[in-house]
Amino acid sequence: MAFPANPPPPETVEEFLKQQQGQDLLRFITCGSVDDGKSTLIGRLLWESRQLYDDQLAALERDSRKHGTQGDAIDFALLVDGLSAEREQGITIDVAYRFFSTSRRKFIVADTPGHEQYTRNMVTGASTADVALILVDATQGILRQTRRHAFIASLMGIQHVVLAVNKMDLAGFEASVFEDVRASFQSIASNLGFGSVTAIPLSALQGDNIVQSSSRMPWYRGPTLLKFLESVPATAASAGTLAFPVQWVNRPNANFRGFSGTVAQGSVSVGDTIRVTASGQTARVKEIVTMGHSLQVAVAGQAVTLTMDHELDISRGDVLSAADRPLQLTDQFEAHLVWFSDEGGMPGRSYDIKLATQWATASLTGIRDKIDIATLSPVPGRSMEPNDIARCTLAVSKPLVCDSYANSRTLGSFILVDRFTHATVAAGMIRHSLRRADNVHRQALAIARPDRERLNGHPGRVVWLTGLSGSGKSTLASALEARLHHMGRRTYILDGDNVRLGLNKDLGFTEADRVENIRRVAEVARLMLDAGLIVITAFISPFARERAMARELIGAADFLEVYVSTSLEVCEHRDVKGLYRKARAGLLPNLSGLGSPYEVPEQPDVTIDTENQTIAQSVDQILSVLSAQAG
Repeated sequence: MAFPANPPPPETVEEFLKQQQGQDLLRFITCGSVDDGKSTLIGRLLWESRQLYDDQLAALERDSRKHGTQGDAIDFALLVDGLSAEREQGITIDVAYRFFSTSRRKFIVADTPGHEQYTRNMVTGASTADVALILVDATQGILRQTRRHAFIASLMGIQHVVLAVNKMDLAGFEASVFEDVRASFQSIASNLGFGSVTAIPLSALQGDNIVQSSSRMPWYRGPTLLKFLESVPATAASAGTLAFPVQWVNRPNANFRGFSGTVAQGSVSVGDTIRVTASGQTARVKEIVTMGHSLQVAVAGQAVTLTMDHELDISRGDVLSAADRPLQLTDQFEAHLVWFSDEGGMPGRSYDIKLATQWATASLTGIRDKIDIATLSPVPGRSMEPNDIARCTLAVSKPLVCDSYANSRTLGSFILVDRFTHATVAAGMIRHSLRRADNVHRQALAIARPDRERLNGHPGRVVWLTGLSGSGKSTLASALEARLHHMGRRTYILDGDNVRLGLNKDLGFTEADRVENIRRVAEVARLMLDAGLIVITAFISPFARERAMARELIGAADFLEVYVSTSLEVCEHRDVKGLYRKARAGLLPNLSGLGSPYEVPEQPDVTIDTENQTIAQSVDQILSVLSAQAG
C-alpha cells in the first residue's frame, strides 16, 4: 500500500495558517467542586459523540459492574478516572487528559480534581487551555471551590468560560434554579475579566444538553455543550514580536551548528535578522530546519532548528528575538504565585526559577497580599501555605527575558524549584517588571576589595558559626576574634542578639522572620567581606536553605561554615539565657530545637565539639583551617 506524499511545506505565514484551518484544535479544562460530575460529564461527552471503540465499551461495562456507582447502568466517570485510588474513592486526584474529535474540530480535554489540596493539578491543566468548563451542582449552587476555580481560570488567562449547571435532573429541571446559579456566578465573573461566560443547564448523567437539546428544559434556548465547544474561538497562534527560547544547541558534526527550540510567539523567516537578547549579538537566519525538510517561515508553536549566516555565542537558555524589536530583560518583577509545596514559602528564601528555557536563582522579596477565596479580595500575608494564591515580588540572580503573562504565556510564566529536593514548589504568572530594577546599577568604586586586603595585610573571610542556643557560639566567636586581633587581623563579630537590637529589631522569631534575619545578616557580612575584614557571625541559623543562600551570596571560597555541635541536652542544661526554661513553660513557642526545627549541617567545613574540646582547642581548629585556605 502506498502512502500519500506529505504536502509541501508552507512558504509564508499566511499559507501556514491556511493549512492549519482544517486542523482546528480546542483545549479545554473541566473544573468544579467534588461530586459536581466532571468525570461523568466527559465520559458522557465521549459516549454521545461516538468516540468509544467496542473494546472500550466492553471494558467500561465491566468496570461499571465492579467499580460503578450507578447500579446496573454505565458509570461514565470510569472512562476518565483511571487511577485505582480514584475509583475506590469516587473522586478525581490527578489531571486526566482525553482526546476526541468531531467533524468540526479536534479536542483535548483536561479533567482536573475538585479538592482544594489538588489546586496544583488544576493549575497544570489550565496552563494550556482555551476554555474553562466550570461545573456547578444545581442543588448546591456556588461553592468556595467554584470561586477558586474561576479565579485560577482568570489568572491563567483563559478567556472563555462555560458555566455548566449540572444535575438539573435533581433540581426538577426548574428554570428558576438555573437562573439563580447563573446570576450568582455572573456576580463573581464580572470582576475576573473573562471574554465570555456561557451558562448551560444540563444533566451529565442522563445526557441532557450534552450533544442534543433537552426536551425536558424547553425554556433553555442556548447551544448544547458540544455545539458551543465546536463554535467557540480557539486561541490563535501567539502574535507579536518573535520570541524563540533556545532549548538545545544542535551540533551533530563539525559542519552543522543550529539552535533548536519552539517558536513561542511571532514568526521567523529565512533572511530575518535576529538578536540574542542577553548579549545583543545579531545575525541573519540562514536556514530553518525541521524533520525531513527546510522551511521558509516558522510560526508560533512550531519546533524548528535555526542556523545563522555567521557564528554566534548562543547556548541553551538564550532567547532570540527580531533585531529591531528586542525583548525585555529584568531581574525583579511582580507575579501571582500559586503555592504547591507542603513546606511554606517566605520572603528571603531562595529557589531555582525556570522561565521558558532560562534558569536562575530567585528569592521571594515580598508578599504584597494573598487572595481570600471566599471573597476574592486581597488580605495581608507574610508566608505562603499549600494552595495559597498571592501577589508577590521576586528578585532573580541575573536578568531574564520576560513579559507579562497577559502578553505571553511562554515568557510570562515560570516555576519555582526547591534547591534541595528539586521539587516544584510554585507556579507563577508575571504581572509586570519592577521598573526600579532598570534604574539601579552597581556603582564602580575606585578602591576594590584587593586594595583593602593589601592594606589590611590579610585576606577577608566569613566564619559562619551555627548551632543551638547555648552551644557556645558567642563565646567561641569572642575567643576567635581575640586571637585574630592579637595576630594583627582586622575583624568584626555579627552576633545574633546584637543584630536583633538594631538592624533586625523589627523581626520576631517566626520561621519567616528567621529566614529574613539570616538574609540580612548575609548581605551585611558580604559588605564587610568587601571591606577586607574577617567577619565572624554567631547565629543559630537553623535552616539549611538559608545557610546555603549565605554561602552562595558570599562565595564558597570565602565562606567557612562552622557547626558548633552541642547536644540539646547539654545546651538545655547550660541554659545561659534562660530560654529553654521559658520554652518548656510555653512562654517561648518557637525556640530552635524545641518548638522550631534546627537542621543540622550535613557537610560543614568545621565541626566543633564543645562538650569535649576546650575553647582554646576549638579556636586552634578554626585557625588551622583558615590558615590552610589562605595558603
